[in-house]
Amino acid sequence: MALALSSGEQVGAGGNRSQLTTARIRAAWLFLSPMLIALAVVAAWPLARTFWLGFTDANLSDLSQSQFIGFENFYAVYDGEAYGLLVDPEWWNAVGNTLYFTVVSVALETVFGLVIALVLHANFKGRGLVRTAVLIPWAIPTIVSARMWGWMLHDQFGVINAALMTLGIIDTPIAWTANPDTAMWAVIIVDVWKTTPFMALLILAGLQMLPNDIYEAAKVDGVGPVRVFFRVTLPLLRPAIVVAVVFRALDALRIFDLIYVLTSNSTDTMSMSVYTKQQLIDFQEMGYGSAAATLLFMIVAFMTVITLIAGKLRFDGEGER
Repeated sequence: MALALSSGEQVGAGGNRSQLTTARIRAAWLFLSPMLIALAVVAAWPLARTFWLGFTDANLSDLSQSQFIGFENFYAVYDGEAYGLLVDPEWWNAVGNTLYFTVVSVALETVFGLVIALVLHANFKGRGLVRTAVLIPWAIPTIVSARMWGWMLHDQFGVINAALMTLGIIDTPIAWTANPDTAMWAVIIVDVWKTTPFMALLILAGLQMLPNDIYEAAKVDGVGPVRVFFRVTLPLLRPAIVVAVVFRALDALRIFDLIYVLTSNSTDTMSMSVYTKQQLIDFQEMGYGSAAATLLFMIVAFMTVITLIAGKLRFDGEGER
């Protein structure tokens, strides 16, 4: 028995493809080939090269003299003492800073983004103008935002200290980006200011896809707005929120420019990307820095795979129910 497909093509019971299906697949690969070649040139080759350098003692001053050293950049023991990234306290400090930054910033951005999305979803005069204005922080390049906030947070000339001192909240200026107690929070505040519109935009797209008849039924039944939000809106909005959180978390794990511009190589805020740059450029340890870049890639890739698997299992489970 044959299964009818679109455009008159058929697949037999044995699974044989029709000529039309084969031609479409061949055409699809033909159209995709330029993009795949471009990705191989600009992404796959540099990535493979980085992996290889991570297993060498390459130095930026003379890459031609590099030698293969195996896993020594990751872990090695010399004279009874362990060396390598896996026992490097600075690396694990960078990992901790990155995870802390990711968890706190993404959590705050999700909450604020949800609130803003709910406001922008409401019907009020000038809604289009407000939606455009909300996106301005996200549209500003990160380097520009970091420089702007760097001056605003300056301990002598910054408007933040001036405003807080005028209000009597603080007595003396605070070096927000230099003080170990405030540096990470300063970075998080700037990131939340810049990236919350991105979260709001994704969540707003999810809100606009929700069916209105559910809310009309809830209104007829006399259900209050708070209960409707927690019982109807939030469950239906969960897929959009999950997508927004995943995208933002994967981006936050690679944070570099904002932290580097605001706090440079400070160990209090150093992320995995900043640590990798320090090894590659400042110390010219191409092999060791490439090993750090490899670990960073593996961490991000691992979290991506786990997220995709968890999402697939969840949606498959809902489909079975």
